[in-house]
Amino acid sequence: MYAIVEIAGHQFKVEKDQRVFVNRLATEEGEKVDFDNVLLIGDGSNITLGAPAIDGALVGAKVLRHLKGDKVIVFKKKRRKGYRVKNGHRQSLTEIVIEGITASGAKKAAPKKEVKKAEPKVEAKAAPKKATGKADDLKKIEGAGPKAAEALVAAGFETFEKVANAKPEELSTVLSEASSRLAHIVTDTWPKQAKLAADGKWDELKELQDRLDGGIEK
Repeated sequence: MYAIVEIAGHQFKVEKDQRVFVNRLATEEGEKVDFDNVLLIGDGSNITLGAPAIDGALVGAKVLRHLKGDKVIVFKKKRRKGYRVKNGHRQSLTEIVIEGITASGAKKAAPKKEVKKAEPKVEAKAAPKKATGKADDLKKIEGAGPKAAEALVAAGFETFEKVANAKPEELSTVLSEASSRLAHIVTDTWPKQAKLAADGKWDELKELQDRLDGGIEK
């Protein structure tokens, strides 16, 4: 039996006892984790397709270790301007082993009942969150497009103040785990930019951004 499952934003074809390297997971080493976004299950000649996911299907795995992938060199050059920038990046990865594939089970049925009963409570809690805390427009940070801003908010960095208190390496890890397409973004000046935005120093922020080239201060 094999399955196609989405893990940390990527799709994998997996079988029992197979080892897979995925984008860094928040689960600790040695702990078990289940993935319910199963898109396809094949068992001999029987193939089950989801729409898009198969209801009740699970892929169980165990986290073996956290590690970093091979270094990727990103080199940027502008002709006749003497501009050369060389950056290295190592993707944060997690090695897991597939322990089992379940086509259907009771694990997914239980949460459905709980969600229906708790629906009024969830709505009641969601309203105050919208009223009391709004995310800042993180797209005002040079280099932070809509996808990058969305990834920061999802990771808990929804305000300029929180971004200002973070380390560039921490922000790069958030982007890399959200999508491999965001892994190349240079976040070296993001805390500095966010600090100026949080303090309302927009003129100073504009002056800083005018000096930036490829996310790096000249």
